[in-house]
Amino acid sequence: MDIILTRFQDIIAQITREEYATMAIVLLSILFVFYTYLLSRQQKKLKITLENNLKVFQKAFDLSDDAVLILSPQNKVIYASNAMVRLLDLKSDFLLKTFISTAQIKVKKEWAGLNQFIQEHRITSNNKVRTYPHITLKISADDEIPVNVYLDTIVMEMPKGVLCDVISIQDLSKAKERSAADFKHPLTHLPNQLQVYNDLPAFFSKAHLEKNKLALMLMSLDNLSRLRSIIGDEQANDILKKFATYLETLTKNANVSVYHTFDNHFLMTVTNLHSIDEAKIFIENIQKKLATFYKMDGVHLHLTASAGIAIYPDSGNIRLLLDHAYKALAQAEQEGDNNITIFLPEKFTAAYDELRLHSDMPGALSRGEFEVYYQPIVRSKDQEVVAAEALIRWKHPQYGMIPPDVFISLMEKTGFIVKLGQFILDEVLKQQKRWELFNFKSIEVSINVSMIEINTGEFVQHVEKKLAEHQLDPECIKFEITEGIAMLNEAQTVKYFLALKKLGVGISLDDFGTGYTSFGYLKKFPADIVKIDKSLVDYILTNEEDQRIVKAIIELAHTLGMKIVVEGIENKQMVDMITSYGCDYLQGYHFSKPLPVFEFQKLIR
Repeated sequence: MDIILTRFQDIIAQITREEYATMAIVLLSILFVFYTYLLSRQQKKLKITLENNLKVFQKAFDLSDDAVLILSPQNKVIYASNAMVRLLDLKSDFLLKTFISTAQIKVKKEWAGLNQFIQEHRITSNNKVRTYPHITLKISADDEIPVNVYLDTIVMEMPKGVLCDVISIQDLSKAKERSAADFKHPLTHLPNQLQVYNDLPAFFSKAHLEKNKLALMLMSLDNLSRLRSIIGDEQANDILKKFATYLETLTKNANVSVYHTFDNHFLMTVTNLHSIDEAKIFIENIQKKLATFYKMDGVHLHLTASAGIAIYPDSGNIRLLLDHAYKALAQAEQEGDNNITIFLPEKFTAAYDELRLHSDMPGALSRGEFEVYYQPIVRSKDQEVVAAEALIRWKHPQYGMIPPDVFISLMEKTGFIVKLGQFILDEVLKQQKRWELFNFKSIEVSINVSMIEINTGEFVQHVEKKLAEHQLDPECIKFEITEGIAMLNEAQTVKYFLALKKLGVGISLDDFGTGYTSFGYLKKFPADIVKIDKSLVDYILTNEEDQRIVKAIIELAHTLGMKIVVEGIENKQMVDMITSYGCDYLQGYHFSKPLPVFEFQKLIR
């Protein structure tokens, strides 16, 4: 080793000054090349790091519609989300390139280039996020969009930690498009119910200022669900779209606006009306047009629509106008197809709050507010009480005794009629058992039943279970169903009637003569009793046509092996006349009104 060192020193001692200079240049060149190599590797490593970061950012931000950009302190692009690439039309090799954009930002009526805007509003790590809401971004001369801009910072390893700018641009035009879609009906693209609520205040103000009438007209295409089942969903939707297109033509009149609120319901607002009749004529013209304009496969479809109209000031408080229009429509639909009802306060004064009744129904049973009354049915030849009809009564804590025609229809709409029917059956069977134990005269009790109860599919089994539970003869009860309801689904009604008869219970066809009034229907139903409705008896003493109808029903029923009950007997003359026709049983206020059980028992003791 000493020999090598000595030899190296000898060589160095022989090098001239010029040779030193040459050697220094060579060494510097080698060092520069080495440094360049290291720098290249460092940049390559940095680029790989950035690309890896890019993949992470890409997954995180590309799910969002917001455009995100990250710039280095030297204004080079570290990251741009797909949304930012699309928004600013960045080239594919933007990574690590200086950020340059021709886009402009408008803040406080002043335009500035996006680059300039970022530089001037760059923040330090100590500042909070800067937000610039609802400003304008100009991508090109013909392309301006509303945006929210957010500026913030983030620390990134490059390779050591540096503070980078984060720019987020939220495109509000898409949000506006989505918002606009929220206010359109998806099928017909007419303004929807949400738009109604937005527009009504302006209509109300206009009505106040101009002191003219304002009408809200709700129309509902009749029986569209049934029609949909016949012609198919696509054709039914075509009907709605064609009707919507027709209604839209009416908006050429500046005083008319049209909305598709939901399903088959359309709302029209009409301002500057001068009379109620003018509103009615407006709807009648639509009904005439609807009846003629739709054909399918060459077959003309006769379409009808019901309408409810509320008019300010005739219909009352302007703030309740829409509610009143819905009430009027419900009334029109109840009266049949192609009807028009105008809400007038004197016709819609309700003695009972339906919402209150609906709310009180479930608890009313547990509180014992319902009670079964009995109206006697007498044998015509000797006027002895041989049967009774069970009738439900509701003694409400606020309203007192509520008429059945008020709450029964409400219960049918809500489905509560099923629970109420089970309660009535249980109460009647309990009472029948008490009369049996205390040796009261045996009588049949008729119970009204709705198709809603029967269509649960468990009605027959429930009756069988209760008869077994109370250990009663099935012949002690009869079930009554009205003629009109029975005809809604003949096959289904006959099926359940036959199943009930197998249990041994009786069947009665109630209100006969009010619905189809066709004698041919009598032979279709396995009924034991036919009850002739009160409407055919009210004027029987003077109306010869009613006399002939009642006689014919009695004769036909007897021919088919059925018994007849005539309802609505009010006096002795009715008793004598109808008895002379061969009627079997009579029922009405001439004999007794419906009675609570303790009073009814006096008649059969």
